[in-house]
Amino acid sequence: MDQLKALIKDVENFPKPGIVFKDFTPLLADPSGLALAVELMANPYRGKQIELVIGAESRGFIFGTAIAQSLSAGFVPIRKPGKLPRQITGVDYALEYGSDRLEMHADAVRRGQRILIVDDLMATGGTMIAACQLATQLGADIVGCAVLIELEFLGGRKKLAPFNTTLHSVIRY
Repeated sequence: MDQLKALIKDVENFPKPGIVFKDFTPLLADPSGLALAVELMANPYRGKQIELVIGAESRGFIFGTAIAQSLSAGFVPIRKPGKLPRQITGVDYALEYGSDRLEMHADAVRRGQRILIVDDLMATGGTMIAACQLATQLGADIVGCAVLIELEFLGGRKKLAPFNTTLHSVIRY
């Protein structure tokens, strides 16, 4: 993990005062760091018959598509409002510094389909909980949730309990 942590830069007071933003863009630019991050996020789900990986806009797309390919699964994007052209289902949610809404196509997931939800970071859990809500609304079987970074001190992991799923995080602060 030290190799990956060395590629993540702290940016103080971003996006607002008091927040220490974990900037992983240097990790994305490093071929071996990116490959290692994807492998460490995907490995616990090998052999778990994942059919779809779901990732939230936009940083969940980065890891989600790579993990989907690594697991021979499909990928379903969760988007911000107004970005999807067909019938959608959506959920409003709270962020650590505001609120937002996520949507996905209403036919993106079949009932009982085994899915993995992926994002870059778990902070207070708002985005991940919204993704779990969307998936369960459509009847998906959430096998797990995976993130590159977990900010443990914010307690987001505990909020996954109602979804009867686990969180795999590669790096924890």
